[in-house]
Amino acid sequence: MMFNATHALNTALGGVLRSGDVVVLSDYDHNAVLRPVHMLERTRGVEVRRLEGDSSGALDLEAARKALDGARLLVVNHVSNVLGTVLPLRELAHLAHEAGALVLVDAAQSAGHIPVELAADGADLVAITGHKGLLGPQGTGGLWVREGVDVHPLLCGGTGGNSALRDMPVSMPDHLEAGTPNAPGIAGLLAGVEHVVSEGVEVIHAREALLKKRLLGGLSEIRGVRILSPPAPEGAAVVTLVATWTDPATLANELDRQYGVQTRPGLHCAPEVHRILGTSETGALRLSLGWASTEEDVDRAVEAVLALAGAPSIPVGA
Repeated sequence: MMFNATHALNTALGGVLRSGDVVVLSDYDHNAVLRPVHMLERTRGVEVRRLEGDSSGALDLEAARKALDGARLLVVNHVSNVLGTVLPLRELAHLAHEAGALVLVDAAQSAGHIPVELAADGADLVAITGHKGLLGPQGTGGLWVREGVDVHPLLCGGTGGNSALRDMPVSMPDHLEAGTPNAPGIAGLLAGVEHVVSEGVEVIHAREALLKKRLLGGLSEIRGVRILSPPAPEGAAVVTLVATWTDPATLANELDRQYGVQTRPGLHCAPEVHRILGTSETGALRLSLGWASTEEDVDRAVEAVLALAGAPSIPVGA
């Protein structure tokens, strides 16, 4: 059990990468990967290789093959939190394993949202968060480790057992879990996961995909709105955009203040994606759909953006 996906990713990255190792990232990675890897580059001399992406959310598999030569670890952001697109995990994992590299999957945006078989697709380590598609409380997450993969503990301390040992126990999960766990959070996460399982991830995904299609259709008809995220029906139900008449932060503020529509402006902790999109200076606006979203919610959001498109921009704080 981890505090969140960031904790899980730090545990995996710091626990697998040794001095001089090579790690392969992509432009789609979140700061939960980029920042700890940058720290390991400075403190351990880890070599970082980056796979270039594009606005469609694709990767060049031949470039990946070359980058993986001699690598210790490949990090795969399963679903982009900006574009909503899905990376080809099975193909990337095959290339990584051919090169002798392990595969760490950031499933923060996919777990509970889209049907996945991450272990079957070749993942060796999987980081998840509890408060998104798994419907758990904030402050919960997890790291799945394939049997036989060695991960050095990020934290050391009491585990409730094997107390005579000076080293962390070798058996999982005690090997990576030090201190008192968040039992109330775990109970909440269990309830969320049970709901997701009872509903069926396939059913949830199909419903969210239809809502995304409706949202894309409505927003794409509005003059001055530029949709940045590809349709990608197999991916996450997010639609990211910019507007010609105002900046994303102002638009988000007015959507919330005037219409009760909550969105997320900015760089979304994924600066390289915004570099690709040409929105590094301004950021963009992301609208996200979830298990409780309705057609009425979608129509209200579209109507709100349409209304603001026809009105002069109001500065934030006015």
